[in-house]
Amino acid sequence: MSDTPRINRRELLRAAALVPLAGALAACATPSSTPASSAPAAVPTSADNPFGVGGKPLEVWIFDGGFGNAYAKDIHEPLFKGKYPKVDVKHNFTKEITKVLQPRFAGGNPPDVIDNSGANFMDFGALSQDGQLQDLAPLLDAPVWDDPSKKVRDILDPNAVKIGTYDGKFSVVGYVNYIFGIWYSGKVFKENGWEPPKTWDDFLKLCETIKKSGKMAPFTYAGKFPQYLYEPLLTLAAKVGGPETLVNIDNLEDGAWTTDAMKQSATAWAEIGAKYLLQGTAGLDHVQTQTAQNKYEVAMLPAGSWLENEQAKTTPADFEYQMFPLPDFGKSDKMPYGTLHTQPGENFIVPSKAQNPQGGMEYLRAMLSKKGAGDFSELVRTVTTVKGATEGRKLSPGVQSATDALNGAGENTVYYQWQQWYGPLKDEAIAATGALMSGDLTPDKYLERIQKKADDIKNDSSIKKFSR
Repeated sequence: MSDTPRINRRELLRAAALVPLAGALAACATPSSTPASSAPAAVPTSADNPFGVGGKPLEVWIFDGGFGNAYAKDIHEPLFKGKYPKVDVKHNFTKEITKVLQPRFAGGNPPDVIDNSGANFMDFGALSQDGQLQDLAPLLDAPVWDDPSKKVRDILDPNAVKIGTYDGKFSVVGYVNYIFGIWYSGKVFKENGWEPPKTWDDFLKLCETIKKSGKMAPFTYAGKFPQYLYEPLLTLAAKVGGPETLVNIDNLEDGAWTTDAMKQSATAWAEIGAKYLLQGTAGLDHVQTQTAQNKYEVAMLPAGSWLENEQAKTTPADFEYQMFPLPDFGKSDKMPYGTLHTQPGENFIVPSKAQNPQGGMEYLRAMLSKKGAGDFSELVRTVTTVKGATEGRKLSPGVQSATDALNGAGENTVYYQWQQWYGPLKDEAIAATGALMSGDLTPDKYLERIQKKADDIKNDSSIKKFSR
């Protein structure tokens, strides 16, 4: 992940406004003598080539984060090239998606496929509002790459379609089924006789036991990226108040951030921040805190199912990553034990102004094949949104643990979309959560601060609103 400052919605739209001028200048520089016949002829579509891919180069950009970028170079790009050997696939990767690619959108020449992920992903709501996202509905109705008897929509998790739809248009493919929870070393817990807690009281007792043992700190999170902490805070609030807690936040409902459920959760996590954090947590990023766990300096941290692969180089062979869902807060919880926050992530887009959107959609079709998704899952130790892709595959301990938790949750899963829809609200929540956990904001002031930003966005007519 990156600490590059995010470009907000107004900056994106302001930059996009320069595109017509850039286009006009480019047109002036084009020799008028270029024959019209130089344009490539349209390629007929077929079941095997549903988008009419020809010989145009394909430019791919991958977020080089928890899953690295080798999966694209070693799995998806060769799969695509196997069918289209004449296409020059240009592989690129970066940890700074916004910084590197935002100018490309402003200049009217974005690449063909982008993994728009990481701490500083480009604002999906702003991209949608400005018409920068290709309509991917044809992808859903295309034949599955390696099973033409089915359509892509038949094998794609329905939540991926729901969450990837902006203003009625499916335009973002969440490729990985992120499963969130509290992660720990199975080895450490077994050796010390510690049990994953099922109630909040037991969680506090466990933290106290670990603290008194002197062996390690009980808890940490990526202090430089407080979104790692507002994730369990929101999930706990949903357990207390029900899934409508997060739906109302997404929909910018009045007072959604200051409900009793949110106050109970914020108060609970503020206590963890005051008593049980690894020393120096506020100044550490996600890799540093995760590496501290691999060194047995801290017992527990919140993360998603990418964690095991992200830490592969520093994790001891017998560490045994495991994950548990958030404990029950009280008897009046509206959602049962085992409730999980899970939603599609590692979001891929095809820009509407790309040079080769046909190739971009076909590349996504290759990714969504059983082979493409299965090989990816095995390489980077995670689960994709492609149904059945891991059948017959050997799963690592962490992925197996997360998969078991997901199976145990059943229908009791929650998600939220406000951070993809409203970049400025995400920025405010990040800053406020850091202040809450450091003791600089009380739980009430914390929630009031975020609510004010949500209200500002709701009342700003220049910002397109989304709902679910």
